[in-house]
Parts: sequence; structure tokens; C-alpha cells
Amino acid sequence: MDKNEHFVSDAPFDPHSIEQLTPEQEKVYLASQWQLMWWKLKRHRLAVISGLVLLCMYVSILFVEIISPYNLHTGNDDATYAPPQRVRLFHEGSFVGPFVYDRSVQMNMETFLREYTEDTTEPKPIRFFCSGDSYKFWGLVEGNFHLICPPENSDMYLLGTDRLGRDMFSRIMYGARISLTIGLIGIAISFAFGILLGGLAGYYGGWVDFIVQRTIEVIRSFPELPLWMALSAILPVNWSPLLVFFGITVILAMLDWTGLARAVRSKLLALREEDYCTAAELMGAKPKRIITRHLLPGFSSHLIASASLSVPSMILGETALSFLGLGLRPPITSWGVLLNEAQDINVVALYPWLILPVVNVIIVILAFNFFGDGLRDAADPYK
Repeated sequence: MDKNEHFVSDAPFDPHSIEQLTPEQEKVYLASQWQLMWWKLKRHRLAVISGLVLLCMYVSILFVEIISPYNLHTGNDDATYAPPQRVRLFHEGSFVGPFVYDRSVQMNMETFLREYTEDTTEPKPIRFFCSGDSYKFWGLVEGNFHLICPPENSDMYLLGTDRLGRDMFSRIMYGARISLTIGLIGIAISFAFGILLGGLAGYYGGWVDFIVQRTIEVIRSFPELPLWMALSAILPVNWSPLLVFFGITVILAMLDWTGLARAVRSKLLALREEDYCTAAELMGAKPKRIITRHLLPGFSSHLIASASLSVPSMILGETALSFLGLGLRPPITSWGVLLNEAQDINVVALYPWLILPVVNVIIVILAFNFFGDGLRDAADPYK
């Protein structure tokens, strides 16, 4: 091959050559960055599945009172520490539909434990779209409509009961509303602080950057869990459960903004030297407009991915504090509060269904991590 030979076309440039593209190529060529991100995210199957799981969970907390077969505080003294009931479809070879069997209970005088025995003579069909325990929908509207109800004149405990005979399935559903909501509210507060302080430090630099960076270093130098415990212990004991909820949310948010602030600072330090930023300054744009309209949109995809990865830390923080008795407390119910009742190893050994809330925590944390991983890959669709 001749060393002087090259493969650059010497034909004149045709500015309308885009018209020669196939419809598929033109679709990609003209797509916005958000469209490219969505197409890339859809190819990440694990992230899509995780996103659907999270969507189902967050939709379910909107209708907790309807989905739960029992009211949050409904107890049965005759069914304390009752094990989960099995849902069956066939009775003596015949299809009946979803049903459970009645159970009788007696005290074992040798082990001093309640023993439950099923009466398999008569199936008890489970009711759907029915009237059951009364409730206040979101604490506002009275109602008694449920998606699923126990059989007539019988009980149904799909995940067992606790020491007061309260249905664990219903309590886990109610707890999901608090545990999942605290992550969203906390991340909103955390992002407000992180973007504000990180943006100021990255855009102005100098003494502003010095103060923000030293503040971040001081906060991150403390061990996380002891600091959470110390701040939670400051909350007045006479506060209402609602105030405690917001107090815990603010505490978690105030300690989670540091990582985001550093990420925003480093991005703005690089982007503020770009030509479009200099052009905006020369045209008289104010710093607020430059940061919000020109710099932040440049890495908004990174912010979305960071949010999805930060929510799990909020949920784990609330669960850990409530488990240790320093977070939320009854009558507010969260997954951490439910796990607090299962601290005794003897209780866990005898009644293992009391630790079922941890399964929900694991599923949510994994789903957020997988979904965040997919968002992080999709954040740069050109790779």
C-alpha cells in the first residue's frame, strides 16, 4: 500500500447528507440526551426490573389501608405469636380457590409455648374487595373497604402475628409508608443543601470553597452511627410521633449532603471554565442564572443517579436508629420499629417471622442499588 494513500473523501461536503440516513439512524441522530438515556436504560434489564419493583412499592404505600387486611392496631389476644398461615387452593382434591383453615390453640405446659393446630375439615375462603376493619385513609377519610379480607367468622394471618396478636403483613405494609417516605423527603432536603453549598463552592471558589470544604471534612470525620445516635437522643421525649418523624428525617438529611456537595463542586469547577459559561458571564448573566440554567443541567443525569443511590442510606439510617430504640417509636410504625420488637434472640429463635421486615429492607436496598447502577450507566449515553 502506498504510504501517501489515504481514505479521506475528496468529494465536496454535502450539508443535506442527513437526508440520506435510514429512519433508524435519523432517529438516533436527532434524539435528545434524555431519549438516549432512556434507550440505554431499557437495555439494562436488571435496572428496569428493579425500577418496576420500586414503582410497585411506592404505588402500594398510597393505598396501604386498602391493601392491608387489618387495621394497624387491630390485635387478637387469642392469636399472639401465631405462625404464618398457608394459603391453599384445593380441599380434598377439589378446587375451592384461595382459602385457609381455622386454627385452635393450646398451651404446652412443658415448653410454655402456644401450639396452633389446623382444623382441616372445613375450608375458609378468603374474601376479596370486601368490607373489613375501619380505618382513616391517610388519616383523613373514614373507610372500611379492603382489597383482601379474612374469611367470615375466622382469622387470616399470612405472615403471622406479634406479641399482641397484630397481623404482621398489615404492619409491614403500614411500615413501608414511613420507611420509604423518609428516604424521599430526606433526599429532597439533602439535595437542596448539597446543590446549594456545592454549587457556591464550585462557582465562587476562594474563601467560600474553603469554608464549605472544611465543614464537609468536619462532618465526615465523625463516625456515622454514633453521630446519628447522639443527634437522635437530643430530640425531646415529649415530641409527637409526627415531629419525631420529621426530626429523624432532617437529621439523616443534614448528614448525607456532604458527598453530593463535593460532587457538585468538582463538576462546577470544571464546567465554569467552559466557553458557554464565559459567554454567559460576558453577556451579563447573574451567577444564579449561570449555575441553574447553564451548569447544573450539564450534569443533571449524574444528580439523578446520585439520588437513587442515596435513598438507600436514608432508609438504612432510619431502620438502624429505630432498631436501636433511638429513632421512630410507637404508635408510628416503620420497618425499623418492627425490627426493634425482634431484638431478643430468644424471640427470634421461637418466632422467626418477626424478622420478616428485614426482607423488605434488603429488597428495597438492592432494588435502589441496581436501579441506580443502571441510571449511572445511562447518564452518559455516548459511551
